[in-house]
Amino acid sequence: MVADIAYLQHSQQQINQLDATFAQQRSAFAANPMPSAEQRIQWLKSLSELLTQQQDALVAAISEDFSNRSADETLLAELMPSLHGIHYASKRIKKWMKPSRRSVGMQFMPASAKVIYQPLGVVGIIVPWNYPLFLAIGPLTGALAAGNRVMIKMSESTPATSQLVKDLLARIFPEDLVSVALGEAEVGMAFSKLPFDHLLFTGATSIGKHVMRAAAENLTPVTLELGGKSPAIVSADVPLADAAERIAFGKTLNAGQTCVAPDYVLVPRDRVDGFVSAYREVVQRFYPQLKDNPDYTAIINERQLARLNGYLQDAQTKGARIVPLYPEAQGRRLPQSLVLDVTDDMKLMQDEIFGPLLPVVPYDRIEDAFAYVNARPRPLALYYFGYDKREQQRVLHETHSGGVCLNDTLLHVAQDDMPFGGVGPSGMGHYHGHEGFLTFSKAKGVFIKQRFNAARLIYPPYGKAIQKLVYKLFVR
Repeated sequence: MVADIAYLQHSQQQINQLDATFAQQRSAFAANPMPSAEQRIQWLKSLSELLTQQQDALVAAISEDFSNRSADETLLAELMPSLHGIHYASKRIKKWMKPSRRSVGMQFMPASAKVIYQPLGVVGIIVPWNYPLFLAIGPLTGALAAGNRVMIKMSESTPATSQLVKDLLARIFPEDLVSVALGEAEVGMAFSKLPFDHLLFTGATSIGKHVMRAAAENLTPVTLELGGKSPAIVSADVPLADAAERIAFGKTLNAGQTCVAPDYVLVPRDRVDGFVSAYREVVQRFYPQLKDNPDYTAIINERQLARLNGYLQDAQTKGARIVPLYPEAQGRRLPQSLVLDVTDDMKLMQDEIFGPLLPVVPYDRIEDAFAYVNARPRPLALYYFGYDKREQQRVLHETHSGGVCLNDTLLHVAQDDMPFGGVGPSGMGHYHGHEGFLTFSKAKGVFIKQRFNAARLIYPPYGKAIQKLVYKLFVR
């Protein structure tokens, strides 16, 4: 009872601090509503230097939270894209900030028009546990490039990383510019209820609905980066070794705990056995052993591990054939497994898997593969493996997803010059690169007229000859 009371009091203190910080940031924004390009570039330079200097500490903290996270995976999937995104934005901020000249119709002359890109104000960012650094720094980069103040809510599932990110950002940014909030689910819900000028959430679709509902009370615009079941389609003629290797990279990185990881693979019926053999060979080449292998990332916590084991048990009970690629688990290192003979009533075919389990679904014609994908909620990513360019175009035109890789997995997310975002149940809105700048900016249309006012010719009273001439010339 005493512990419960202390917990509630601490949570309430954290919630009260959210309100105070938000007010502080809003006041600071009012005092400097249009930061210069030089100021924004300096913010990003400080962020880049901090990440470069603290990379060892960040790698260690993330590994501590996972019980084992491959150091190379953190470097490749968190630090490298974070730094590249910062550098990309820094070089282009001046260009992005320039007003965009727009045309004016002849009937409105003499006048001019332009669009200016104005910071929104205070931006909220809710960070998930699977990539706690990159999914904090990526949106932060876009928000700062656009000139905003930023509040970040880190995940309670990564306590070491969350505390470190909070401490590090406090070294380079005052709290009225960038602040980091910690806390459990109650704090997260209070965070989503703040009247932000924009709120970006990355996480599960189920939680995304609650976030959007809370934001709606303030008419806060949202960017939701959710997930879903991202399919991989293996064509009838692609070399299986090529497809298996690239799918395995996407599915083994971070032990499959990636929102754009291949969730299931569609394989021609007569190639299923060949794919299973090729996939097994590749995974065991990547990770010759599971035990004590520092390259093999663990599942984030016991709750997620139990969920994944529950999927396996449910599938096996309902007739699936499990093909584990290693004899047994070690701690939270869950073996990569293929799952064959799956049916729609199995939990792992209904929910996003978010782990190292890969269902294999046979198909007979490529049209059947498209129909299978299109009959389900639109995914965050889709992967196609095949070198026939006509069939590649069919994939792009006949399916919907947030993004696509042809003959690869995951790497579209790391392209700074492309937007990243979902569609329908997999999310809404975009960020990364220029699209991130635009998401966190107000594109304000400005119509400019000086002393001479030709519009006086159409002012009331109506029925004058000049008005009739205007109608004759322009209402047609």
